[in-house]
Amino acid sequence: MSIWWSLHLRREAASVPLARRLLLGTMETAGVDPDISFDLSVALTEACANAVEHAGSATGYSVTARIDGDRCRIEVADSGPGFSRDRVRRPARPALRRQYAEDGRGLCMIEALVDHVQFHDRPGHGTVVAFDKVLKWRDDALLKAS
Repeated sequence: MSIWWSLHLRREAASVPLARRLLLGTMETAGVDPDISFDLSVALTEACANAVEHAGSATGYSVTARIDGDRCRIEVADSGPGFSRDRVRRPARPALRRQYAEDGRGLCMIEALVDHVQFHDRPGHGTVVAFDKVLKWRDDALLKAS
């Protein structure tokens, strides 16, 4: 069995916990292991927060989540100016690292929490952050992959 949902959200801070709660509720109902659900919810939170913070004059962004078999795939897309992957790289000198301590940290967290991540920059048309993770199931799971 597979399920998916898609949201189109306004670029407002309140949209981030809304997306996270919907994902956690879906995972809980489906029977996904809570540790896996937590990892995915943190990754989703970071991706949504980036869309809210960096999407420029764009008014909204979208979130799509799909559970298919033993894998969950999430995509967060905005229509902002896009970004350069070089922006995420850390400066080598300690003084510069402190200055840019928060810049790019969310993207690094996403990479650490999921099995696979893609950053697709569409200059002038936004960014898509897509990531997936293999699911583990509780014993009483409704959607456990066969």
